[in-house]
Amino acid sequence: MKYFHLVWSALMRRKTRTIFTVVSIVAAFLLFGMLDSVRTAFAAAGHSVNGASQLITMSKLGLGSQLPLSLQSRIATVPGVSAVTRVDWFQGIYQDPKNFFPNEAVGSNYFAVQDAVVLPADQLRAFQTTRDGAVVGATLAKRFGWKIGDQIPLEATIWPKKDGSNTWIFKLVGIFHAKHASEKAIEGAMFFRWKYFDEARQFARGTVGWYQEKIASPDQASRISQAIDAISANSDHETKTETANAFGASFISQLANIGLIVSGIMAAVFFTLILLTGNTMAQAVRERIPELAVLKTIGFSNRSVLGLVLAESVLMVVIGGVVGTLLAMVVIGGLKAKLGATFPMANVGGSIWGSAIVLMIAIGVIVGVLPALRGMRLKIVDALAGR
Repeated sequence: MKYFHLVWSALMRRKTRTIFTVVSIVAAFLLFGMLDSVRTAFAAAGHSVNGASQLITMSKLGLGSQLPLSLQSRIATVPGVSAVTRVDWFQGIYQDPKNFFPNEAVGSNYFAVQDAVVLPADQLRAFQTTRDGAVVGATLAKRFGWKIGDQIPLEATIWPKKDGSNTWIFKLVGIFHAKHASEKAIEGAMFFRWKYFDEARQFARGTVGWYQEKIASPDQASRISQAIDAISANSDHETKTETANAFGASFISQLANIGLIVSGIMAAVFFTLILLTGNTMAQAVRERIPELAVLKTIGFSNRSVLGLVLAESVLMVVIGGVVGTLLAMVVIGGLKAKLGATFPMANVGGSIWGSAIVLMIAIGVIVGVLPALRGMRLKIVDALAGR
């Protein structure tokens, strides 16, 4: 802090250039904060509180292949399986493709297996007894202003009805909440009766997308998974069973490798930022060669000059980085309020701030080290002579 006024004065020597450079840094860290928020949310989506006590059994060929309905009763007899239900991914659209949200056909006992939600008992009974009944998460209900008793039409993208229509109409009989704050994303989903879906769909009746099991002990997950898969071994519908956490991570990876995409984008952004900021620092030091020579003349050591230039570089990046990350917090807060749990975004918390600060300091040092070394090595006589 002793020489802060010197660092600040040097930084403000060319205000316009500095401001434009800082704006570029702000934009880079705003993008970083938002992208890392999405990456963190997708990574956490495959690690729920209840995921270790639930198993998912799907076709060994992938989610695109259906399983026979008769498999459910055989899975239920496996020691360690407390309950088993059936699930099909529906992928219906409400009013407009932009209104996408997860929607699935599930067995009437689904909420005995999926214990990550809280659904009032009377609403659960209504779901189990209403042929075309559906339940939605509180976030989704708030997003569209739905209330119990509403009729919700979905346009099929995969499953047309047997009468040739693509419009499915469901009666809203319940609104659930997530049991744990870390599983808030499930409140953006809709579930409806699998039996109604199976009776009305045009093709693949009597088959299931995947089975979901609740097990008594997470420690037995591996043994139970092997026992379930052994049921269909060497058949035309061999299965792959894994924990719900592993299934979630696998499902997300089928959409895209979020971590790789984010890393690739940010590598390009920060590489460009390093070139831009490095050029700014090189110009700034080149213009101040005589001033640095004067500092050496009045007693500043080589290390002091090195430190001043590096401090200037780091300060510029830190100012822009902090402002950009703060803006990311504001933008993400606004997006989460608007989108709810439909699109996963994590809060800009300690881990993202930690990564951002490390990046700020690292980039500051990288772009400042060469100009700083030049300032440290300059000879007073040559510098003052303009050589």
